Amino acid sequence: MKHKITFFVFMTLVMVSCKEPEARRPKQHGTTNFYKEVLKENKRLNTLEKKRLEEWVAKDTVKVYKSSPNGFWYTYVTKDTLNSSSPQVEDLVMLSYDIVDLNGDILYEKRERSYKVDKEDFIPALQDGIKLMKKGETITFVIPSYRAFGVTGDGNKIAVNQPIQSTVTLIDIKSKKEE
Repeated sequence: MKHKITFFVFMTLVMVSCKEPEARRPKQHGTTNFYKEVLKENKRLNTLEKKRLEEWVAKDTVKVYKSSPNGFWYTYVTKDTLNSSSPQVEDLVMLSYDIVDLNGDILYEKRERSYKVDKEDFIPALQDGIKLMKKGETITFVIPSYRAFGVTGDGNKIAVNQPIQSTVTLIDIKSKKEE
């Protein structure tokens, strides 16, 4: 009798352990609602920031700002009315730029850099703004946070959701056709 019980327990364990694994079904989380809520909140914050920047631009009675369809404002410091060529995609441009907060505090001093138009990572609003410029022009851009460094900042001097100003001088344009 003792052997029959041991044999029965052994056979039961063998049968149970030989069962094929069942596929797990994914858990249903409320992620779509979460993302919808995050998007809704970001849109609300962007609308508030846009309104605040429009008021800031309107208070500056010394400069005349133009609104870009790409979500930023700009004003010419130096405008070239004779030269007609603007940078095109893949042109290599040499530019100098600085980054300042809306109070005029310098976040990053003026620096020079080369930039291959639309082929390198750069501040999104400036990627669009550079294409408005001509060689020798200087433009000050007022950039909302979502077109600058967004919800992450730059991890250094630019805070989360911080709008910025940048004065850019287009020093030179080397057309991709010249290469």
